[in-house]
Amino acid sequence: MARPKEPIDLKIAKGKSHLTKAEIAAERAAEVAPATDDITAPRFLTATQRKHFDRLAGQLLKIKILGETDVEALARYVQAQTQYEQATKELRTLMKKRPDEEAEDYYTLLDLWYTAQDTASRLQDRYFKQAQAAARDLGLTIPSRCKLQVPIKDEEPKVNKFGKFAVMEGGR
Repeated sequence: MARPKEPIDLKIAKGKSHLTKAEIAAERAAEVAPATDDITAPRFLTATQRKHFDRLAGQLLKIKILGETDVEALARYVQAQTQYEQATKELRTLMKKRPDEEAEDYYTLLDLWYTAQDTASRLQDRYFKQAQAAARDLGLTIPSRCKLQVPIKDEEPKVNKFGKFAVMEGGR
């Protein structure tokens, strides 16, 4: 099975120094860089969702992994996250409204309450899975962010270990 292609900067940071300058330049030229000229929230998002979108887009632009082609994926994440939060609130509200045992038709009300709670729980689970999958694709989860992170190699000046043997001008 072939390994996934890595950016040239990641290869260099890992210490793959056998590449020539020409090979490095050729790989950099062949890499696809996301276009970041027109990143705006889609119109189908609400005002609150657009604020959330803009905040996340700004963070993803800082680490240089968001492009114009990713706008719809980020919008789907924001929408799924909003729906998950709404389902969670609804489930909390339902938990507080358990029927009173003193009620005349207690068992009928209890059955309806369990049905409503089950429906809300299923919706919450569905929206959580959608948001989690979108977050994973965008690098918003810890494991996916670790896969995206490019290690930065400390640039120390190279010391010529044979420099002390070099003939000094005007010397011997």
